[in-house]
Amino acid sequence: MLRSDAAPASVTPARRRVAIGAGAAAVLLASLDAYVVVTLFVDMARDMHVAVNRLEQATPVVTGFLLGYVAGMPLLGGLSDKMGRRAVTQICLGGFLVGSMVTAASIEIGEYLDMEPLPVLVAGRVIQGLAGGALLPVSMALVADLWTEERRPAVLGTVGAAQELGSVLGPLYGGALGAIIGWQGIFWINVPLVLIAMVAVQAALPGRAALGLTGPRPKVDLVGGLLLALSLGLLTVGLNNQKPEESILPPYGPPLIIAGVAVLVVFLIWESIARTKLVDLSGAPKLPFFAVLIASLLAGAALLVTLLDIVLLAQGVLGITDPRESAKLLVYFLAALPVGAVIGGLIAGKFGLRGVTVVGFLISAGAYWLVSTWPASILTERHELLGLSLPRMNTDLALAGLGLGLVIAPLSAAVLRIVPPSQHGVASAGVVVARTIGMLVGFAALTGWGLHRFHTGTRDLKFPELDDLLNPTPEDLAAIAQYEAQLRDYLMGMYRDIFLATAACCLVAAVVSLAITRRRPAPQPAVEHTEAPATV
Repeated sequence: MLRSDAAPASVTPARRRVAIGAGAAAVLLASLDAYVVVTLFVDMARDMHVAVNRLEQATPVVTGFLLGYVAGMPLLGGLSDKMGRRAVTQICLGGFLVGSMVTAASIEIGEYLDMEPLPVLVAGRVIQGLAGGALLPVSMALVADLWTEERRPAVLGTVGAAQELGSVLGPLYGGALGAIIGWQGIFWINVPLVLIAMVAVQAALPGRAALGLTGPRPKVDLVGGLLLALSLGLLTVGLNNQKPEESILPPYGPPLIIAGVAVLVVFLIWESIARTKLVDLSGAPKLPFFAVLIASLLAGAALLVTLLDIVLLAQGVLGITDPRESAKLLVYFLAALPVGAVIGGLIAGKFGLRGVTVVGFLISAGAYWLVSTWPASILTERHELLGLSLPRMNTDLALAGLGLGLVIAPLSAAVLRIVPPSQHGVASAGVVVARTIGMLVGFAALTGWGLHRFHTGTRDLKFPELDDLLNPTPEDLAAIAQYEAQLRDYLMGMYRDIFLATAACCLVAAVVSLAITRRRPAPQPAVEHTEAPATV
């Protein structure tokens, strides 16, 4: 039988720390590559033969990775309940190695196959996401295997911080190292790093027996996992519009979205009748579980909107054309994320999972409202507060990152408290899947809506007619300057709307988080365990 919800006595405290350190390192490695494209995106698009004014054609480089994240995560999370955390972590690292090599060699593979390199690059990113995405929920489930409920929030905060640290280091790492060895070199570096991680995981992570997992292994809902992956894939592709000037959705968007919703309905029907479910909520409170998923989804939307739209705002409105310089504007936001994750884990045990989550979302909602009021002169604006003069952009983004960081550990701990131990792997995957769906769907929906509004508003805005393009008169120069100012105003208005909608998402998440249960549900029937639980 599976052990009860207690820390195994056979794993010493020192071994636990080493194990979670190895798991967190694997999470950091995958997280780096999730965010490294923030600064490399323009260079990668150029080498993929994508025009600078059509960068939306290269967005599958980002969304492909995220789609891989969500497609396999439920299955791989559930597989870790069956095969053990160490085995699945090694499988994922091996897949991540293959995806990194395909991504790095995409130009050469495209030339060999006599095809454009962009589809090869996207395929490599999908493989990376598919393998790398499962590392986070597996590590979160490992926390549940090794620590008692009272100690989990702080440890989950550490794992969450490793994930968010990748969002801090990824853009900086990509910008600094990419300037020296190019974007392909960044992905080739993954080869030795993954091999080192595989050795560390094999030595550090305990096997199933050491964790007290005995008896029949739980079954995995393969059909449910494939249906969910298909639904998410259809929805993502349907929302990814590469011609926002024409419509909010692409021509093929509505049928794909309808098909995605239909497959999702089939998934829900299947889950209601299947003997083996992807997430078995029998006896568990369903309202708190879905509240956690919805809150995670909205947090993901806010996260990716910030990461990409701040860079686009810098380039389109603030006149910062170097993508590496524009990415530096995110430093305070990215630095605040892991800080918030650690703080949230430390204080959740004292103030409650629900309270910390609600406060975190309220802080983010207020911060995004401040961002939505930015003027075009934001780079020189300052907050005057209690005798302190703080740079307005950095302060607002740091508050947004701190708020989103605070909710990471409480949401993860809440879902582990709701489901039985045999479901920890797939339930942890559910939280990350929900957040990643939010990143995919939220970014596509909010940015697509904003871009469509921008193109609609500027449809009648014409570049001034000049008699001599090479020798413009002072009147011509004044007309050009007026045109550019109007264009920037429209762009700034678009980003204000997007961030105001993001603030509303965080506010809704705060309300939804009130449904997170304060107490652990009624205990499951006693089960056998081979080892006496240790006091941690």
